[in-house]
Amino acid sequence: MSKSSSTDTQIIAIANQKGGVGKTTTSLNLAAALARHRRVLLVDLDPQGNASTGLGIAYDDRKRGSYDALMGESEPTSLPRPTNIAQLDIIPANADLAGVEIEMIDQDRREYRLRDVLQTVEGLYDIILIDCPPSLGLLTLNALVAARSVLVPLQCEFFALEGISQLVRTIERVRMAFNADLCLEGIVLTMYDKRNNLSALVADDARNFFGGQIYDTIIPRNIRISEAQSHGQSVLDYDARSTGAMAYKALAAELLNRLKRK
Repeated sequence: MSKSSSTDTQIIAIANQKGGVGKTTTSLNLAAALARHRRVLLVDLDPQGNASTGLGIAYDDRKRGSYDALMGESEPTSLPRPTNIAQLDIIPANADLAGVEIEMIDQDRREYRLRDVLQTVEGLYDIILIDCPPSLGLLTLNALVAARSVLVPLQCEFFALEGISQLVRTIERVRMAFNADLCLEGIVLTMYDKRNNLSALVADDARNFFGGQIYDTIIPRNIRISEAQSHGQSVLDYDARSTGAMAYKALAAELLNRLKRK
């Protein structure tokens, strides 16, 4: 893989401290869609390792990954590994990651560990996506310090908007203390059910509150998305004509257009 200027690399954390919002689903399927157009690295920073599983990385093949990145136990350039999708690499997660916050608690520059690793490899990629855990702990802090922007999946369900204000405040604190370049990339509405009036109400409320920060593309509820992950595939590879696959293709195109305008 040839190098490009690292300053051209977009590093985007995909974060929401609330679980079950489609964060990992968005991370792996957006990565797969972007890889049709760009060289992409997905960093699985969630101890559950669902992004790794969803891209067909067997657990036994994850001996080196994001844990090693944070603990400095491997050469950074040895951590990305190819997936079955052209132009998409992944730094996978394994169970060791679950204890990393305790292990890092007394270490110097613990907030900058992931940034240091990504600065070593970012020139190999056009876009780096970081799948964050559903919390605002040290793992997510590492992602926010390493990233240039944050993409927030927001499920179209009751109480969905409540946690966003906390995340926005966290982004501002990180920007003030650790990463002056960090900004909100945008908010993606997920799990939209057109048969459910509540989905439409939540979508309207979100657009009224956040305006242009809400992406035009909406990710629908689609059984093909769940089926794809159980087969270790992105929905684009599992069923390219499904509504889920079409939505993630559209999301990738919209993200690239927004990045181009920056």
